[in-house]
Amino acid sequence: MKITFAELWRSSGTIDRGPYALVGLIGFTLKHNLDRLVATYVFHRPWGLFNYWVPVRDVARITALHSGDARFLETMIVLALPFIWVGVALTTKRLRSANLPSPLVLLFFVPVLNLLFFLLLCLVPARNSATTALRTEWPKGSAFARIIPESVLGSAAISLLFTVPAGLAMVLIGVQLLTNYGWGLFVALPFTMGFTAALIYGLRQPRSLGGCVGVACLSTALLGLALLALAVEGIFCLVMAMPIALPLAAIGGTFGYLVQRRRWLQQGTPAFLSVLLIFVPGIQWMEHVAAPVPSVYIVRSAIDIKAPPEKVWKQVVAFAEIPPPREWMFRAGIAYPIRAEILGSGPGAERHCVFSTGAFVEPIEVWDEPRKLKFSVTSNPAPMEEWTPYSHIEPPHLHGFLVSNGGQFLLTTLPNGGTRLEGTTWYRHTLWPAAYWRLWSDAIVHQIHLRVLRHIRDEAENGAQ
Repeated sequence: MKITFAELWRSSGTIDRGPYALVGLIGFTLKHNLDRLVATYVFHRPWGLFNYWVPVRDVARITALHSGDARFLETMIVLALPFIWVGVALTTKRLRSANLPSPLVLLFFVPVLNLLFFLLLCLVPARNSATTALRTEWPKGSAFARIIPESVLGSAAISLLFTVPAGLAMVLIGVQLLTNYGWGLFVALPFTMGFTAALIYGLRQPRSLGGCVGVACLSTALLGLALLALAVEGIFCLVMAMPIALPLAAIGGTFGYLVQRRRWLQQGTPAFLSVLLIFVPGIQWMEHVAAPVPSVYIVRSAIDIKAPPEKVWKQVVAFAEIPPPREWMFRAGIAYPIRAEILGSGPGAERHCVFSTGAFVEPIEVWDEPRKLKFSVTSNPAPMEEWTPYSHIEPPHLHGFLVSNGGQFLLTTLPNGGTRLEGTTWYRHTLWPAAYWRLWSDAIVHQIHLRVLRHIRDEAENGAQ
């Protein structure tokens, strides 16, 4: 099939999988090299494949962009617009050619999942809607027909027997071998498991949307239980992962439901399953090779104290043991502060903030008594103790995946003679998608702040009285 330049810009008509794959590959090559040249020679910034997911570092939200970052992003968006237009137009043509629902074009804009989407569109043969109909069973000679029962429970069981062990293998590859906790693990894997589970569930005959979504979510939930049973992860981390994993599994199940209703699947399923098996490890390997540099995040918390700064300062520098925590997240295993000790005074002194899992070593950088105490962090303990049926487990994310860079206490005198005490922490984490995991990490750091600030308030106010 020959395609003209003018047809690239129109969404009408159809395009076969071969031209679609060729144009996509050429378009991505042109765009990536154009982006790399502009970023390197105009803005003097490095640019790699992972920058399409995280274009700017050390920026928590778009309203916090510096003028240079804003100009850079504006330029990259302008450069991307013609490629986006062509991509959406060709994807719409390809969906029409494969007789798939046009709203699936929205997956073009979903990070990571769009890679699988493009790959699948490159495999789906063109189908005439007049000849594409619902199927009632697989061809009798198919190997899949011999192992998948016709019953709902039987096909669901075979689906889970395939997807859960495969998902477990992908987790072990990503976590234990490549040491990645990123897009491959938290986005690509649940979507792919949900998609595959629904696909296998509907191989023998078309299943309902509710059944496909249910099997998809069940496969992800059973994977979580397998990780807990095999001492790979603890309960709290699995609970934190489920709000992102289950919706993605449901989306994958919905996509699998749409696909399993098409007759061409009878001939294309082996290729489909092969792609699904290599997709997640491929994303994990890309992340491992790219080794993206994590952004630095800032959390600030403040409290008003009915005591002068001089009395508050003494508690800021070092404080006695805090009573056992009542907060649910600390009782669930998140590391919490116990006491603070100081060795020496002034810049160069060393503060130790002792947590339930060990001590933060904090060399003092600014000692402006009684206004400001700023310190770096040279040693971080584990961020949590996992809830697990076993006596102790050591998943890789307990070491180096949530790290504090430094902290600061700022004391401001209030008109009534009291003190406003503000605590700040600079930290980074190497969990992706960063925006999702930051919801948890910010909340945890804020609760740590409040535990310390409230204790300082109580001690300072009691001392003042």
